[in-house]
This record gives sequence, C-alpha cells and structure tokens, in this order.
Amino acid sequence: MRKRVIAIVFGLVGVGVGVNTLPFLWMLLHLDSIAWLNNAIVDGLIGAVVFLAISEVASGWIIRKLDQAEKYLSTKSASFLLFGVLGTIVGLVLAAIISILFYNLPGPWGVLLPLVLMMLLGYFGFRLGTTRRDEWRKLFGQRNRDRDRDKKEDDNAALLDRRVGDNFRKYKLLDTSVIIDGRVQAIAKTGFLEGTLLVPTFVVHELQLISDSADALKRGRGRRGLDIINQMKADDEINVEMYDGDFEDMTEVDSKLLKLAKMLDGIVVTNDYNLNKVAQFQNVPVLNINELANALKPDLIPGEPMTVTVIKSGTERQQGVAYMEDGTMVVVEDGQFYMNKPLNVIVTSAIQTAAGRMIFAKPAHQQQSLRDEAGKDAKPEASEPKNTKKKK
Repeated sequence: MRKRVIAIVFGLVGVGVGVNTLPFLWMLLHLDSIAWLNNAIVDGLIGAVVFLAISEVASGWIIRKLDQAEKYLSTKSASFLLFGVLGTIVGLVLAAIISILFYNLPGPWGVLLPLVLMMLLGYFGFRLGTTRRDEWRKLFGQRNRDRDRDKKEDDNAALLDRRVGDNFRKYKLLDTSVIIDGRVQAIAKTGFLEGTLLVPTFVVHELQLISDSADALKRGRGRRGLDIINQMKADDEINVEMYDGDFEDMTEVDSKLLKLAKMLDGIVVTNDYNLNKVAQFQNVPVLNINELANALKPDLIPGEPMTVTVIKSGTERQQGVAYMEDGTMVVVEDGQFYMNKPLNVIVTSAIQTAAGRMIFAKPAHQQQSLRDEAGKDAKPEASEPKNTKKKK
C-alpha cells in the first residue's frame, strides 16, 4: 500500500515537473517547433513516466526511512511532537511569504527556489520547536501567569501573589537514588513534603536501564524504584506528576535534574552525597533524606546502656560491628568474642561522618568489672586511718 502511495506522489510530482521544465529543455535542443512533442499533455506524461521509474528504484529506500522516522517519533513525547509541528508550520508560513518574490522568475527557478526554501525553513522550524521546547513552555507559562496575576489585581487579590512566581519551590524533583531508597514515599504520605513530587522521564529511563541490568542486585533495585513510582502515582494522598521533557545536549541524569530544577525554581530530593555537593555549588536547593534521618535519630550520650548484636568483625583487632534498627553502625570493643549474640554495651563516644553517625561502645560487664576493681582498691586506703587510731 505504501509503495503504491509513493508511486502516486512521484507521478503527480513528475507531471508538474514535466509541464514546467520540459518546454525549456525542448527549446535548448531546438525541438520546440515539433507540435506533438512540445505540449502540456506530452510533457506531463514524460515527467510522470520518468518519476514513476525513479519511484520503483527508490521506493524500498523511502519505505525504510519512513519506518525509521515512525520509530523515532513514537519514542518522543507529546510535547516534542506538538512543538515540532508548530515550529514546522511557522517555518512553512515564512517560506510561503518569502517565496512570493521568486514566483515570477523565468524558467524552473520560479518553482524550484520556493520548494527548496520551504524544505529548509520547515526543517529549521521543526528543529527550533523541538530543541527549545522547554524555553517555549516556560515562556508561555510565564505569559499565562502574568495574565492571571493581572486579573487578580483587578479583583483586589494581588496581595496574595508571590513575586517570585507561582511555582517557586512548588516542585520537588526526585532523583534515582531517592526513588530506589523508598523512604520518600512514607515522608510524602505524612504530608511533610509540600507541593508536587516531579519525576522526569529521564529518571524513569535510568530506572528502566537499571532494572534491565545483568546484575541481579541492580535489577532488583531498579524494579523496586519503578514499583515505588507506580505506588505513589496510585496514592491519592501523594501529588505526583511526570515531566516529559529532556535535554538532548546533556548526557548525565544529574546535570539534567539540576538544570530542570533551575528552570522550575524547584528543589531536588536525593540521597546522593555527590549530587548534594554539586547542587550546593550551583545554588540549587536540595533535600537529603539521609540528613533528615540522621537528624531524627535519638542522641546517645557516653555512659548510656544499650543492647546490640555483633554481626561481623571490625577493622581493628578484636573489634566487632553491630547495627541499630535505624542502620547506625556500632563499633564494639572486644566485640569479636560475642559474635551473633545479644550483648549489653555502654556507649563510650559517638561521631558524625558524611556517611552517617558512628557509635563506639564497650561490653557492659567489662565496665562493671572495672568499677568493682576500682572499689576494691579504694577500700584499704579508706581503712588506714582506723588502724592508725587503734595503734595510738
């Protein structure tokens, strides 16, 4: 079917080209005096036959290119296609206006130049519409906001408008690490994250690549992230939106996320320590779930007792490592002797690192033994004055 359509299109184009160009060819060959050759019907038939022959040769290549174009367009978002069509229409309109100057040119130039001009401006319009669609969207959105603000001022409600924009800090952009972590779902459900949770498509694409990984651990993490997105979208208490745009001039997902946050005046929600630092350098506000978890952990002071289970050896000699329920690492002195057993310990110190908090402790019975020995050593010293008094 497509091959037949291509042949019809080529035949119609051939008729037009033959009628408009062959008379000049006959004139150059001094054959314009032949009446049966130099007429519109014969010229149109000759052009149609030539272009039909070309379509037979090139139809296979054209069909393959059309299939590639369909696959390419099917992977693009609706906003990409919309701005691409609008840009193409604008380019064709400009080409049609400029082509008025070339219609009166002699020979085939009056047809070829407008055709070439429409192809070029149509292509440039499509490229401008698709590569700058984020800027166009923001421009149109700003105009709508200005129109709404003017209307509110007429209604004496301008005092409620925010000068920094309606979307200032409204969007919370989720990155891959915080989606896989999953705690953002519980935090959003409690209402502590105001505004809208925004999930860009390039983040979802990265999760899809992780879920297709050959590594079973990575594959499980990616599928967990996709499940969490679907659960948040299905939850009426969580406001989640998808962003279909992309930045084709960038390859890193983190760079795209920071640029989108700047455009939307939003906040990046992440667990990535490196992304947190880069965002601070670029003056992009960040909410770090790990920092929130560390802030909510109860403070443990030296001398406070607790019960842990040593599960592995430490880096130093005879050290053991245990973990609290919230994931805080506890380094127990002489903990290797109590592997996989509940152990009462006494906190000796605690430090805060970039990765989280670390607690150092000693077994409680060792502390008790030290106190008992100290008490025994102190008793003879206390009784010496009594013995001295008896001797006197």
